Amino acid sequence: MEQTRNSNAFLETEPIGALMRKYAVPCVISLLVAALYNIVDQVFIANASYLGSYGNAANTVVFPLTVVALAIAVMIGDGCCAFVSLSLGAKEPEKAHRGIGNAVVLSVGCSLALTALYFIFQEPILTAFGGKVNDETFQHSREYFTYISIGIPFYMFGQAMNPVIRSDGSPKFAMAVTLAGAVMNLILDPVFIFLFRWGMMGAAVATVLGQVLTAGLSAWYLFHTKAVRLKKSSFRLEGSLVRRMLSLGGCSFLAQISLVAAMAAIQNMVVKYGAQDAVFGQSQYAQIPMAVLGIVMKVFQIVISIVIGMAAGCIPIVGYNMGAGRKDRAKSLFTCLLAAEALVGAVALFIVEVFPRQLIAIFGAANESVYYTEFAVKSFRIYLCMMIFACVNKATFIYLQSLGKAFPSTMLSMVREVVFGVGFALLLPLFFGLDGVLYSMPVSDVLTFVLSAFVIRYTCKTLS
Repeated sequence: MEQTRNSNAFLETEPIGALMRKYAVPCVISLLVAALYNIVDQVFIANASYLGSYGNAANTVVFPLTVVALAIAVMIGDGCCAFVSLSLGAKEPEKAHRGIGNAVVLSVGCSLALTALYFIFQEPILTAFGGKVNDETFQHSREYFTYISIGIPFYMFGQAMNPVIRSDGSPKFAMAVTLAGAVMNLILDPVFIFLFRWGMMGAAVATVLGQVLTAGLSAWYLFHTKAVRLKKSSFRLEGSLVRRMLSLGGCSFLAQISLVAAMAAIQNMVVKYGAQDAVFGQSQYAQIPMAVLGIVMKVFQIVISIVIGMAAGCIPIVGYNMGAGRKDRAKSLFTCLLAAEALVGAVALFIVEVFPRQLIAIFGAANESVYYTEFAVKSFRIYLCMMIFACVNKATFIYLQSLGKAFPSTMLSMVREVVFGVGFALLLPLFFGLDGVLYSMPVSDVLTFVLSAFVIRYTCKTLS
């Protein structure tokens, strides 16, 4: 087997700005497209008169359960990406090909186990995420979740292989693979929802077919890798190698899974305190807070996909240069990355604060009551008001991971999502009712940034 042609040596010599554009832009597009899978479903569901806010609320209920699958997939994929990049930078191609093979086996095994779990415990899982806000929402949630669960193996495999493909030096192909699946979803959604009137099942089937296409193209790439060649022995699980990859991907996992914990807390508080609200306590409006918070979180997901894409796209660059002993280039990249992430946050903040009515109009506001729009405007302006800090925080977590500093990266992520995210989502509604759920996000981001500032300063010193 031809182990490597050292085709990634340019990562040590090309200008930092050019490398960021080359790797970050395709990664951003890939993650944006992945985020649009669920968002596209929600847009078409919201504008279908026979689904409306009930379908929107159901989509919100199921969304965290797809994030669980994503969390496992990115732990495997990002961990493998960092491991392969470090191995190639240190001129150890033998480790790189075994890492990719082990990642393939792990992603397939974990996806099958999660699918079985979802089918066995469907009803209690949906209930735990607020699915029983009212009967119609629960029925839509169960229908959507059933078909989404069928696609979990394809979804996880495609998401796990995407960063692996980037680490092999093919960021454009990684982008194209995800884009192909999303385009299929975008085409099939209106056909299944409006023409065939398949409702939630149609939205889910369109999504799954797109995921199948992405997974198939990713599998094809494994037979056409560039920097590494796979062989039969690559797929033999090795405990020490698996532990190393999972530790490197631990931050990605915890960032996503702790987000699920925060969403579970938020969605349950929405159900609890929405029932106590003068308006949303009425059965015909009970699903509105759940639907609106889901939309706001999806818009935030678009922004955070750009942020994560910029940072994750830099993982192969950082890993290779650290493996080659070029700390000076790693520091320059860190500085450029933080500035770019803050700019993304500022632009996003301007949009959500100035144009909230236009944003909610995309999600079927014309077909809903005035309470739907009013609550959405307030949610956008409060929930996302500290987005600049949120963007810088997320970039810091991922950059630490790419340096191989799994522990501080993981701890910061855990503090943000679990200690602050879950804690304030449970605490603030005691004092502010339903509005307390909205305040939990900005408070968590500000406090996390205070901690991140110290870590950023220390990291810059160590890279000097």
